[in-house]
Amino acid sequence: MSTNASSVDPLATLGSLPGVADSVDSVRKAVDRVYGHRVMRRRGNEITSEAALRGARGSAALSGADWALEEVRRRTDFGVEREARTVGAALRLTAEAGQLLSIWRQSPLRVLARLHLVAAGGAAADDTVGRPRLAGEAVDEPLIEAPLPDASEVTGRLDGLAELIISGSSAPALVVAAVVHGELLALRPFGSYNGLVARAAERIVLIGSGLDPKSICPAEVGHAEQGRAAYLAAFEGYLSGTPDGMAAWIAHCGRAVELGVRESTAVCEALQRGAA
Repeated sequence: MSTNASSVDPLATLGSLPGVADSVDSVRKAVDRVYGHRVMRRRGNEITSEAALRGARGSAALSGADWALEEVRRRTDFGVEREARTVGAALRLTAEAGQLLSIWRQSPLRVLARLHLVAAGGAAADDTVGRPRLAGEAVDEPLIEAPLPDASEVTGRLDGLAELIISGSSAPALVVAAVVHGELLALRPFGSYNGLVARAAERIVLIGSGLDPKSICPAEVGHAEQGRAAYLAAFEGYLSGTPDGMAAWIAHCGRAVELGVRESTAVCEALQRGAA
């Protein structure tokens, strides 16, 4: 998607695509239901913590580390082999996302740099961490095989995306979150952890927009539950830039949020029964 800033709000126009309004309405109703659950009034912090854990697990699964939830819950060492590093990065990103809301609307590129630094764990000694890649630098993103935009295109499109976020949009939160997610996945601006960063940025938009202020509707769970094949097929729609393709990607992201709502609703029910 082209994100060049203009007098027309390009994100708002996506809200009028066929089926998008239905997705937005369905997501809003689902979110409202879980926020109205009686357990949320008494144990909301527990739901938020559990949603963060499950969201991190889902995001890591899409990046090749499909661990059982209890394995993620019990492990303390995430610094050795590749899958462990991926899970550790996802956990750190989920924890960090809620701390960056006040910065996101003023300086989204600064937030993206911070997210990559957090994902990398501050362990990398070179200067590639926390900045967009330069010409000739490799990208380690095994799931996404789409053509890689060159460094100059990455810079231009990141600037355009940042301008849209800073200027604000009348588009529904789901639409904005889906575009941020899709654009970062398309650009893969960093040398590593781009999928994790893209999904963390989606989370930030959903929280900061007010759609999910307590961060209890982990879209990452839904993306993982729909499976890698469906995720990549929907992403191909985003890459196409066609109205049908964009609508399909937004609908996929909407379904991911709804599945995240279902997950947290199950947690609420378990707490209510005294089983968790």
